[in-house]
Amino acid sequence: MLEGVRVALCVTGSIAAVKTVELAHELRRQGATVRAVMTDSACGIVHPWSVEFATGMPVVTEITGSVEHVDLCGYDGWADVVLIAPATANTVGKIAAAIDDTPVTTCVTTALGAGIPVVVAPAMHEPMYDHPGVLDAIERVESWGVSFVEPRIEEGKAKIAAEESIVLSVARNAGPTPLAGRHILITSGATAERIDPVRTLTNRASGRTGRAVARACYVRGADVTLVHNGAEVPYAAVEHVESATEMIDAVEAYAPDVDALVSAAAISDYTVETRAEKIRSGQSLTLDLEPTPKLIDTIRDAHPTLPIVGFKLETNGDDAALVDAASDRLDRADLSFVVANDASVMGEEESRVLIVRENDHQEFSGSKSELGLTIADELTAELD
Repeated sequence: MLEGVRVALCVTGSIAAVKTVELAHELRRQGATVRAVMTDSACGIVHPWSVEFATGMPVVTEITGSVEHVDLCGYDGWADVVLIAPATANTVGKIAAAIDDTPVTTCVTTALGAGIPVVVAPAMHEPMYDHPGVLDAIERVESWGVSFVEPRIEEGKAKIAAEESIVLSVARNAGPTPLAGRHILITSGATAERIDPVRTLTNRASGRTGRAVARACYVRGADVTLVHNGAEVPYAAVEHVESATEMIDAVEAYAPDVDALVSAAAISDYTVETRAEKIRSGQSLTLDLEPTPKLIDTIRDAHPTLPIVGFKLETNGDDAALVDAASDRLDRADLSFVVANDASVMGEEESRVLIVRENDHQEFSGSKSELGLTIADELTAELD
């Protein structure tokens, strides 16, 4: 996700600086090269040697005659993006006022002047975060195009955002954003049909691929809505659903206002009449299954011109049969393209798929994160 991206990681004197070592490791795991800049206060919380070990690069702790701020963040400087994590109230206020009295504030002022993207992850006590001056400073700095990663408000503290949120914001700011201004609707994971108040009919879909597509579309600049039977995520607005009917209803509600639909969910093909009370165990039981409506057909009938990406899952392991099945779906619903895969990759971190278009298909093998980026880029080409 950050392959080849050079990140200037600026660390200030919040206790959240203890998380900097792991954050630097995660940035590097995602492909970034990282160089750190630290204030004196930050050095009192986490030793520069620890940060040097985490980044694999010398740490800037003072501005010398080597003009480190210009080397890192000036015109034609080293950094592709500047990340301040954690950022204290003091540092945010200084940035807003163009005060340069620490290595971090000097680097940030230089970056803003040079047009380098800046991402800020605040961390402080909640009353400080709620101070009118701090809120004014954040608003002012945001007006300059700086991105803030909202903190988690817990236990009277504005705690630094989760690593995933920070890394995704860095990726979104550092890379190309061809989906900026687009609203992408994505369905993901399994649905469940209630048999009684306790039991459901469902399937083994994990939702990893759908979530990967949602992350990738966010990184490419889109506003993303994710419809799934799962938790909140930092990269999309989430619409929680359980059943196939609920998912179709949710998609129908959003469809008029989106630029594309990626239908990655494994929607239940059958439903049953729900019993009002728990069915007692130990007895023979017959369930009368009724087919559920097809989401893609329903949405296509209502929105003939909406770009839709479909998914097709098979179990026979034969590529030719997989392409034929995907092509049938492609033609029936006039889809932009279909992502077809064998059931053997369900729940796995790695995937192999065929991306099927009319009279053409291509193979992808790799992680589901990489697959998400591939699908986002294929969708970008469709929307251009």
